[in-house]
Amino acid sequence: MSASYIDNKRYVIGVIGDIPALLTFWQMFKDQTNDQALRDIGVVAAALPGESVLPEAHDGDRRIPTYAGYRAMLESHPEINMVIETTGRAQLVHELRGWLPASVTLVERSAATFFINLLTTERIWVACKADLLHTQNMLKTIIDQMDQEILFLGHDGLVVGMNKTLADRMGVPKKAIMGHSYREIIPGIENPEAGYEREPFAAVLSARVPAETVTSQVGEDGRVQYFRIYMFPIFDEDGATVNHVVALRRDITQRAFIENRLQQAEKLASIVELSSYMAHEIRNPLFTISGFANSLMRTEGLDETAREKLSIILAESRRLDEILKALMNFTRPTEAQVAEVDVNSLVTATMDVMRLPCDNQGVEVVVSLDATVALARANPDLIKQCLINLIKNSLEAMPEGGKLIVSTAMHRKFVLLSVEDTGVGIPAEIRDKIFSPFFSTKGKGAGLGLAQTHKIVDEIGGEVDLASREGVGTKVSLLLPPLLKVAETGEDG
Repeated sequence: MSASYIDNKRYVIGVIGDIPALLTFWQMFKDQTNDQALRDIGVVAAALPGESVLPEAHDGDRRIPTYAGYRAMLESHPEINMVIETTGRAQLVHELRGWLPASVTLVERSAATFFINLLTTERIWVACKADLLHTQNMLKTIIDQMDQEILFLGHDGLVVGMNKTLADRMGVPKKAIMGHSYREIIPGIENPEAGYEREPFAAVLSARVPAETVTSQVGEDGRVQYFRIYMFPIFDEDGATVNHVVALRRDITQRAFIENRLQQAEKLASIVELSSYMAHEIRNPLFTISGFANSLMRTEGLDETAREKLSIILAESRRLDEILKALMNFTRPTEAQVAEVDVNSLVTATMDVMRLPCDNQGVEVVVSLDATVALARANPDLIKQCLINLIKNSLEAMPEGGKLIVSTAMHRKFVLLSVEDTGVGIPAEIRDKIFSPFFSTKGKGAGLGLAQTHKIVDEIGGEVDLASREGVGTKVSLLLPPLLKVAETGEDG
């Protein structure tokens, strides 16, 4: 018997019993005892009272000596500090109690079975704990990897947990968010978009059903993000009380953008139909009205009051005709020829014309041109018209002066042409409308300038990007498709 083997064991055991009892006990012991217990326990010998032929016992690759009586076993193994009696015979137990020295602990069969069952219970508990930890870690991993931001709220609206996505986007550790009100974590929830629930948390607690709302948020870069907020009740075990609420925030900016594009397309289709009607049904009577008014103006002996009224009729007729022309031009497809556009040269030529009104208004002009910018595939006259429209809008936003920045660059796969001002900015509630036809905050004109700009850029495969912050300024960028090398080779290339 190896001395190191005994030194490493807390309990050095000798087992007493007949072969059937010993085999049954030993199998149960090996099956139910966990690895930690086996490291502390070492069986060094076995006594088989009354057996004429002693079989050889083994524990793995280790041989366990057997003896015909327990006294011979204890004399041969003084290191034994525990004896386990496996038969349960009262006479043998009584004899062992009287003979064993005080340094050796006697464990009867019933007590040994009890402790083995305890070890079995512990093993089940450890297995359940491991399974629970696995399930918990798996659930945490799934929640943390979700792209949506998730908050776990108490019935008082305070944060009791969250996923990693939310903490990462806020740029703070989770513990810095714990205990705060959900109103601090989800900005804009008290002032949602029109038609949506103002108090989804209160609605969940009172109605005990899920609630949702939509909010918007202007980022540091001046761009608007839209979020849909879902809140779900979590009931107690009896299902009687809402003790927690799960809040989920999803970025729906891309979806809102697509919906706006669809609405814009539907609106344009209606305008095309309306403009055709107006062209046939309004311009002819308008032409007659202005014709008769001109004829009356040439009448001799016409008093000054009548002449003044006729002048008003003619002026209003001309204004209405200009609106009709603008509307017809807007709905008509841009059939201008697409060619190569040097945006740097276009900006330089345009600013030569627009610099004077900028100086007259006290606006500082900064022109930043990227010499490496690619040629754009567009119509130069239409892009110049767009640029002038943007500059005029910027000047109207800076009546007391400011700074105008016109720049070019390459952005993703586009040629970027940007106009940025330090004006009053665009309120968030009208930001989705400024590219819509007939929408204007100026109180004059047909409200088609920005809508026409968007239409021109859209038709050539470009994009229009808007960034604005109230009191800081606005930046509108035209993303124009570049002239590709394959265009030079034609069909033969």
